[in-house]
Amino acid sequence: MAPAAAKLLLTDLASGIDRVPDNYIRSEADRPNLTEVEASDASSIPLVDLQGLSGPNRDDIIRQIGRACQQDGFFQIKNHGIPEEKVQAIMNIAREFFQLPESERLKYFSDDPTKSNRLSTSFNQKTEKVSNWRDFLSLRCYPLEENMHEWPTNPPSFREEVREYCTRVRELVLKLLGAISESLGLEREYISQNLGEHGQHMAMNYYPPCPQPELTYGLPGHTDPNLITILLQDDVPGLQVLRNGKWVAVNPIPNTFIVNIGDQMQVISNDKYKSVLHRAVVNCNTERISIPTFYCPSPEGLIRPAQGLIDHEHPPVYRSFTWEEYYHKFYYGVLRTECCLDMFKIHSA
Repeated sequence: MAPAAAKLLLTDLASGIDRVPDNYIRSEADRPNLTEVEASDASSIPLVDLQGLSGPNRDDIIRQIGRACQQDGFFQIKNHGIPEEKVQAIMNIAREFFQLPESERLKYFSDDPTKSNRLSTSFNQKTEKVSNWRDFLSLRCYPLEENMHEWPTNPPSFREEVREYCTRVRELVLKLLGAISESLGLEREYISQNLGEHGQHMAMNYYPPCPQPELTYGLPGHTDPNLITILLQDDVPGLQVLRNGKWVAVNPIPNTFIVNIGDQMQVISNDKYKSVLHRAVVNCNTERISIPTFYCPSPEGLIRPAQGLIDHEHPPVYRSFTWEEYYHKFYYGVLRTECCLDMFKIHSA
């Protein structure tokens, strides 16, 4: 069988093979153990109705969000304000992009991790020992006017659809950041005002069908290094979250997003809110597309525990650092299961 290196993208390799190439196979101790995963039911992950944020139930919704951030690190949202047709449009454009001919897609390919707008595969090919069963299109989305010119022009409506979606997701994020700030007992604008200039990135993840899904991952267990992630999934299951030591499948609910707390939020909350391990598994029948938006500080943004959450009984858990410093440690740590946060803790004598 030709080595995986013969094709730059997994999409083009996967369509012609009936077993997983060696460089995708995890060691036995590091496999997904799919039979031990718990199925999710409606109560697995909290579902928050954001409609209440702008009405008399605001305080109750903020309490629900705070409880989810503290106990779960993940929650789902409905009535989020992004019209269904806009959500469908971004999913359609992602699918169209990955269905383009190989030669067209490869125009956007790069294995240079310093490029913000690029098509690539796995996670960090330069440092990882085992590849992940995914291709991804990475896009920098804020500020829009500085980045749109680097986005794909095929499919023809790509830039316009993505611009519209990014703008709406940013509005949603800012609304959520206000609620999360308040849930911590901070001023509504506190988190938003302590991120430097802000940053927003998006990935379009494409997980092709896999002939032996029990041997590999779409993405292995990791926490998100950024502040907050807004995930749009298609209707194919694949996301799993670690809860109480067990992996739980988070099956998609139409017209909802999944929100998860990232490492920077754990720092700002001084460990009150938790960045939770999650992973993506693949299947042998169906492709899967997910579109996470990663909201983060700007590179020079200084992150530290919020002053209002520190007192004699709650000393700061983390030192101050820039987002740039943190992300560098995360990215070159090859998506380690253990969280990067430990490197930034203040170790008391």
